[in-house]
Formats: sequence, C-alpha cells, structure tokens
Amino acid sequence: MINIIVELSKYLMIALMLVYTFECFAVFNYTDEYTQRSIFRKQNVLMFLLHMIAFLVMYLQTNETKMIGFYGMQVVLFLAVILLYTIIYPRVSRLVVNNMCMLMAIGFIMITRLSYSLAVKQFLIVSASVAISLVIPVIIRKVKALSEWKIFYAIAGVVMLGVVIIVGRVTGGAMLNVAIGGFTLQPSELVKIIFVFFVATSLKTDTSFKNIVITTAVAAMHVLILVVSKDLGAALIIFAVYLVMLYVASRQPLYVLAGLIAGSGASVVAYKLFNHVRVRVLVWKNPFAVYNEGGYQVAQSLMAIGTGSWFGMGLFQGAADQIPVAESDFIFSAIAEEMGLIFALCLILVCVSVYMMFLNIAMQLRDSFYKLVALGLGTCYIFQTFLTIGGVTKFIPSTGVTLPLVSYGGTSVLSTIIMFAIIQGLYVLREDEEEDIERKKLQRRRTSRSGSAAGEPARRERVSRPKEEGRRKKPQQTNGWRTEEKGRTQQPKKRTAASERSTGRKKRSQ
Repeated sequence: MINIIVELSKYLMIALMLVYTFECFAVFNYTDEYTQRSIFRKQNVLMFLLHMIAFLVMYLQTNETKMIGFYGMQVVLFLAVILLYTIIYPRVSRLVVNNMCMLMAIGFIMITRLSYSLAVKQFLIVSASVAISLVIPVIIRKVKALSEWKIFYAIAGVVMLGVVIIVGRVTGGAMLNVAIGGFTLQPSELVKIIFVFFVATSLKTDTSFKNIVITTAVAAMHVLILVVSKDLGAALIIFAVYLVMLYVASRQPLYVLAGLIAGSGASVVAYKLFNHVRVRVLVWKNPFAVYNEGGYQVAQSLMAIGTGSWFGMGLFQGAADQIPVAESDFIFSAIAEEMGLIFALCLILVCVSVYMMFLNIAMQLRDSFYKLVALGLGTCYIFQTFLTIGGVTKFIPSTGVTLPLVSYGGTSVLSTIIMFAIIQGLYVLREDEEEDIERKKLQRRRTSRSGSAAGEPARRERVSRPKEEGRRKKPQQTNGWRTEEKGRTQQPKKRTAASERSTGRKKRSQ
C-alpha cells in the first residue's frame, strides 16, 4: 500500500508543480489586482499541498513521528513569511514571496530526505535569515545614503575576502570558510551583495573612462583574491555581474568585449597555474574517463539524472544519497532522480520567473543607483543558478556553487534571503515612485483646472469689456451731441429773433 501511495504521489507532485509554474508566468498577463491576488492565493495552496504530500510520503517511508513535527514547524515558518511580508509591507511583490517559499519548501523536502539533521540546521538558518530580512526593506526605503558609500563597499569587500586567505579553512580544496564563535561563515556569499552595491555607486552617474578603469581595478582585485583562494564559482559570478552592470551603465559593447577577452586570457592562465582547474576541465570533457581522479561526482550526477528519467523514482526510492555532497552542490541531481526531470525543469522555470521579476523591477525603477542594484542582484542570482545546474549536468565545468534557497548552506541561504529582501525594498521604492508620479500628475491637473477656472472670468471680462465700452460710447456720443446743441448759442438767438418778428407781424395785423 505504501508503495502505491509513493508511486501516485510523485505524479501528483509533478502536476502541482506544473500548475504552480504555469501560474508564475500567467500572472504577467493580468493587470487587475483582484485576478493577481487570486493567482497568488492559488500558488500558496499548491505549494502547501505539494509540501504536505512530500512529508506524508517521507513519514510513511521512515515511520518516524519527528517528520510530522518538523513538517508542522515548516508550515508555521512559511505562513509567517507570507503573512509578515504582506502585513508589514503591503506593497511587496507577492510573486517573489511565493517563489522564495516554494524554493525553500523544495529544498527542505530534499534535504530532509538526504539528512534530517542538516535539514533541522537549515530550518534554523532560514528562520534567523527571515527575521533579519524583514528589516531590510525599511533600510532600503529610508536610508538614502546607501548610494554614497562607494569607498566603504570597496574596502569591505576586499577585506572580507582577504581575511579568508589569512585565517580561512580549506573545504573541498578551496579556502571558503571562516570560523567565528562556533559558526562557519563564507564571506564570498555576502561579498557578492556588497560588490553589487559598490559597482552601482561607482557607475550610477560617472561612466567616464577614468572612473571605469578605477572600478575595473577594484573588481579585478576581488576576482584575483577569489582565484587565489580557489573559489572559482564566486569569482565567475562577480566577473559576470560586473560585465553586465558595466554594459548597462555605459552602453559601450567594447568594454564588454575587452572584459571577455581579458576573462578568457585569465582562464587560460588559471588552467596553466592551478591543478584543480585542469582537473575540472578534464572531468567536464569526460567524467567517466577520469572516474577515480575527480570525475566521480559528475558521473554519479549524470547517472542519477538518467535513472530518474521524466517522472522520477519517488522519494526514498532512488539512490540520491549516493551522490557526493548531494545536499549542497549536487542537490539538483538528487531532485531530478527522485522527483523527476519534469519537476526539475519546472524548478528551473521558477528560478527564471524570479529573474524576470528582478528585471521587471530594475526596468521600472527611475533612480540609476537602484536600477543597477536590482540588475546586479538579478544577474548574480540567475548566473549562480546557471553555474550550479550547468555543472551537475556537464554543460559547463563544475564550479562548486550552491543552488540558491534550495541547497544546504548557511551563508548561502542567508545571502540569498537578504538579496530577495533587498529586491522587495526596491519593489516598494518603485511603488513609491509611481505614487509620486501620480501625485504630480494630479497636482498638474488641479493646477490647470484652477488656472482655467481663474482664467475664465478674466476671459469673460475681456470679452465683455468691448461690449460695455460700446454701450458706453453710444450714450457718450448722444451726450456729446447734446452738449454741442447746448453749446450752439446762436441757434437759440436766431430762433428767438424769428419768433419776435413773427410775434410783431401778428401784433401789426391785429
């Protein structure tokens, strides 16, 4: 009976994921607020149903009551995220909130299936990150000096990366982490956000050649430190983000061409200097040929994806735990194996819808600084997604980066949730800008109406004055004639003499 439920559940989860993904893009076809809200509520229902079915299957497979308790804690977390964001910030993008919760739900499902203890740690990290993220939209909206801290961003990024080289710990052949008070921190995840703010402050108004050279030198310093610490994934992300932001700010394709040439040359140099770069290239060419010399991970990933096929093996029915670091770098392969390639493709489309929303916000913002920030964060998110999925599918050499919000990783989850919170703050700013525009239009209309209302009596007065003057002229002319008649003293004298002669004649006749 359990096997039947597991078999049916994977088809039901795929159907729910398909409908959810369709709604992510269908919402862009509607402009009325009522229809959009109904779509967002429908997405929430779909997400909670998928999440419930997955944990029901895992409970039936393990028969552990802790699964039920852990599921309830996650439901409370997702409800808190949705309600707090919509109550505290009524103008936030509900699509971004829903997609963030969906990606975290998929991550919790797969990490719980792979390692319950890591899933609990992930839950605690996500809860703390969400609490921190609720303050960020207020900071973005209220602190106007964020666009003036250029030197601070540059120094902070270089120092944080430099600390890793000095006191960092080697993980997987690369210096990535720093231990602080019992917690492990990966500074490069936070530096990506700081770097976006640095480039935005530097290029918001000044795109002169001198300023671009200075900004490029600082960006190159970030990349070189990451290459020395062997964190190639973060180095590629910062490189790609800078090229995109540089092109949008300067509108000069020659800069991008020069950057691509320089990046290609640096890749050749890195291939010659670093052995781990050569190993990853060999694994990318043919992982089965170097199966014991570094190709084991990618080979297992490809076999897992092929085994899962379109509809997957079902939760706990595959061998996802056989994939090395499946909970972090190769979690996409585990999802494809047990939940199906269709489900995995829908996951990619959800990530694409997030990126589209980021670009939509960037295009509608009027301030050049915030526009560049939204563009840089969106590029950072989608390029990291591309590196992760491209690496596990052998499309590109593996870079060792995590799938945002899905993979296990403390600092990675924290930085991604902060990134989403910044985007929400920019979305609120965009709404404020639209309100200001509407308010100015309304003021202009009122001013024009009041001006026309004040100008109408004046116009009427100007029109009526000639009539009144005309009316006045006629009496004046009449009065003038009367004045002239009164002034003609001879006519009355003549009339008097004639009358006297007539009177004298009458007297003589009598």
